[in-house]
Amino acid sequence: MLALGAVGVSAALTIRPAFAQTAVSVMNCQIPVPGPTAAGKYIDAQGKLVPPGTKGAFPGSPRPFTGEEVKRAFRGQTLPGTSYNQSQAYLQYIRRLQAGQSGFTCFASIQMPR
Repeated sequence: MLALGAVGVSAALTIRPAFAQTAVSVMNCQIPVPGPTAAGKYIDAQGKLVPPGTKGAFPGSPRPFTGEEVKRAFRGQTLPGTSYNQSQAYLQYIRRLQAGQSGFTCFASIQMPR
């Protein structure tokens, strides 16, 4: 019985670092806004891709956002380098991501409870 307990402890100790590694990689994953296939498009307030110069729409971000930045923005902060309205449009775009789109896996992973 004591030997079985020792095995359980070592298993628990090896699993915890794996969870920490996963948490770190999720926070460092990247979400481009918009993805590479939509480069040059603007993003309207509803998070939809629109032609450049559309009134009330914003150009894409010059850099992708990390999972950590997006997670903080969903909690009320603005995305780095954006105005409040621009950040909200980008977050709407991110919410609309679907499987197969660049950044979807990162977005899905930050939505999963730990």
